[in-house]
Amino acid sequence: MSNLRTSRTRLVAAAAGTVLAALALTACGDGTGTHDEGAATKSPSASVHTDAGARTPEGAPLTDSTAAAPTTASGARQAASKTAGATRSSSTGKANGSAAAATPVTCEGSNTKTVAAPLTRPVNHLLLTVTNTGSRTCFLYGYPAVRFDGAQSVPPVIEDSQPQAVVTLEPGQSGYASVSLSATDGSAAHGRTAKSLTVYFQGRSLSGSVGRSATPALPAKGVYVDDSLKVTYWQQDMDDAVSW
Repeated sequence: MSNLRTSRTRLVAAAAGTVLAALALTACGDGTGTHDEGAATKSPSASVHTDAGARTPEGAPLTDSTAAAPTTASGARQAASKTAGATRSSSTGKANGSAAAATPVTCEGSNTKTVAAPLTRPVNHLLLTVTNTGSRTCFLYGYPAVRFDGAQSVPPVIEDSQPQAVVTLEPGQSGYASVSLSATDGSAAHGRTAKSLTVYFQGRSLSGSVGRSATPALPAKGVYVDDSLKVTYWQQDMDDAVSW
């Protein structure tokens, strides 16, 4: 009987220990140990939400206000490069256009206006005035090749009238040459009255004419010419033109 009681006492003690252990485990579940274990096993959705809140601006989803703008340093550099390229292209175009506008050309009929006016002094002379009507500087090379009434040949130039430099006309400026129409003493042959005049312009090589010719009007009664007909080189100043 004594042994039976002892066994029961041990069983009760064992059962009580088990209950106490269970209660201790339950108490631990309400504490920090079980809570930490739960934090380590968060659901995927909770993890994504936390990561999204921690994204950097480079990785942030595009919105209406950022979709058109570069979101990385590389994108910004590409955009800046394109802008700089466009600016350089525009600047280069302007520069090229300015350079072309500044490049001188040859004076000829399409960029000048030619006027022919008889002179009283010296007598039997005609003054040719060529004005630059273009937007670019032009060079008036050599001397005018003139034809009266469609003559087969042009008169010779007075060699001593050659200037030291090529006549240069800025837009609006004029150059001059004079034409000695006939001998003052009437000694030259084949005198006639001319009703029309064509002026041809020389190029830099001084061989042949270039560009468009000019057809300045003559007085209604015409001008008297003979075989002594000759011209001066183009001059920068009118006084130099009429001194021959």
